[in-house]
Amino acid sequence: MKRDYNLERRKYVIGGAVLVVALLFIVRLFVLQIMSDDYKKHADSNAFLKKVQYPSRGVIYDRTDKLLVYNQPAYDIMVVMKEITSLDTLDLCRTLQITPDFLRKRFRDLKNRKLNPGYSPYTNQVFLSQLSAEECGVFQEKQFKFPGFYIQRRTIRQYNYNAGAHILGDIGEVSKSEMEADEYYAPGDFIGKLGVESFYEKQLRGEKGVEVLLRDARGRIQGNYMDGAFDKASVPGKNLTLSLDIELQMLGERLLEGKIGSIVAIEPSTGEVLCLVSSPTYDPRLMVGRNRGKNHLEMARNPWKPLLNRAIMGTYPPGSTFKTTQALTFLQEGIITTGTSYSCVGGFSYRGLHVGCHGHPSPLSLVPAIATSCNGFFCWGLYYMIGARQKYGSVQKAMNTWRDYMVSMGFGYTLGIDLPGEKRGMIPNAGYYDKAYRGSWNGLTIISIAIGQGEVTATPLQIANLGATIANRGYFITPHVVKQIEGESLAPEYKEKRYTMVDKVHYDEVVEGMRNAVLGGTCRAANLPDIEVCGKTGTAQNHGRDHSAFMGFAPMNNPKIAIAVYVENGGWGATYGVPIGKLMIEKYLKGKLSPEDEVLATDIQQRRIDYGIHER
Repeated sequence: MKRDYNLERRKYVIGGAVLVVALLFIVRLFVLQIMSDDYKKHADSNAFLKKVQYPSRGVIYDRTDKLLVYNQPAYDIMVVMKEITSLDTLDLCRTLQITPDFLRKRFRDLKNRKLNPGYSPYTNQVFLSQLSAEECGVFQEKQFKFPGFYIQRRTIRQYNYNAGAHILGDIGEVSKSEMEADEYYAPGDFIGKLGVESFYEKQLRGEKGVEVLLRDARGRIQGNYMDGAFDKASVPGKNLTLSLDIELQMLGERLLEGKIGSIVAIEPSTGEVLCLVSSPTYDPRLMVGRNRGKNHLEMARNPWKPLLNRAIMGTYPPGSTFKTTQALTFLQEGIITTGTSYSCVGGFSYRGLHVGCHGHPSPLSLVPAIATSCNGFFCWGLYYMIGARQKYGSVQKAMNTWRDYMVSMGFGYTLGIDLPGEKRGMIPNAGYYDKAYRGSWNGLTIISIAIGQGEVTATPLQIANLGATIANRGYFITPHVVKQIEGESLAPEYKEKRYTMVDKVHYDEVVEGMRNAVLGGTCRAANLPDIEVCGKTGTAQNHGRDHSAFMGFAPMNNPKIAIAVYVENGGWGATYGVPIGKLMIEKYLKGKLSPEDEVLATDIQQRRIDYGIHER
């Protein structure tokens, strides 16, 4: 019999086709059952409802155990898109006080995987957040009419004081990039955005829990699955105690009303920040609840820039407060001794260059030069240091030596405070001037840096830290605003002493000069009868009106507070800087102001500086 090869081949073709179809079914089943969780989610969503249990966020206290930030109940409306049936949208809008347009947009945004990564129609999504108890109560009465919608309890922040907004910060809804950076977060979660809330987010947030609820065939909740055997309790966040003195903070904010500037006070022995005032400021309660976004946008557009934390982000010429760093450098390097005197007849004048100065006796040695804030003395000191070729070999080596001293005193780089956004300021080096002047420059070219002008800039925090370093006679501890974390130690950098390049003995001379400035020099208005205050004024030149600055500490021995005051366009250092510094020192060390100083505080509070800025 003749074989039919066509039939033989057809048998193999049919068999192969059946095998391919079988393989396709197997692969598809593998993808559906093993690789994809859509069916599992669907099955789980029919049987279970997993409710996230949000932990209570850690509360925040000041150094005297006054409660600053606490939690208040709030409620989110959650939605499972697959469970929505015959929704009465108008009734839902009326109940939640939203518009139909908002409802439609919200549904679109929830389904948009670019805006809402990880979206699933079978899982809970945040539809509306941070409803008050009253708003939630209205919805709860009608909840049975809106299948697929659920209530999720959480907390929002509340503030006991209208103060400290830049330190405390706030929380807001997590962004896409924040979710990608940390898998802890899901859409609708909240995260610290600014201040302590941001820097200590992981300590404050706690750990989420979960409650597994069982449904019946009609989707009705029947109770906890297996009596809660698979539930996980949330873990509350850790409480923080700040180094902040809220009473001192409130006085500082009061004194800077109507002004642009900053006040920073530090406890020298610990580096703890006692107050950190930035003006203009804002009420932290504006950054809570459903109006947070609107309020944030308004402040971001405000020409006064109330969101800017000038204490750590504002970079200014330090002015004459910087002369103390020059005195220490010149003494350590042997450029001057305590007996060295320089003439100052109306200022520093040499080879056609003149830097003016106010009237005072001449010549002067170091201590009276600090007390009277003599420009001439410190200009001569810098001129001789940069020009000391026999000692350094070149102006570049002299300049970089000078730079190293400034850096060791906390300038030119961030100090490392436990707040986000700190700026580093500016300390020039030889390379900077070589580029600017094509390698041809000398001490006269850069003379203004000797008096805290020119290219030198610093933050108010760095100026206050200088006061703390002098108070400690040669070291500082990295400034920090958190004093204690519940059940946890502070980072080691907030405990370690950081020594400068200057020997302790030289600090005694500078302290004497600062004490004399208060007793009979430029800081006389800072004198307190029973407290030995040491101070240094600063009048930083500006294109318009000069900035008013003060840096000091008290008491002279065993100091408890170091402070920097900086008022933009405030004029002479003695106009605003000195009296504000005095009031803050008195308040902290005595607990209250004397009756006459209360009058002074009211007077300063009521003064306004015209910056030519007007609200839009």
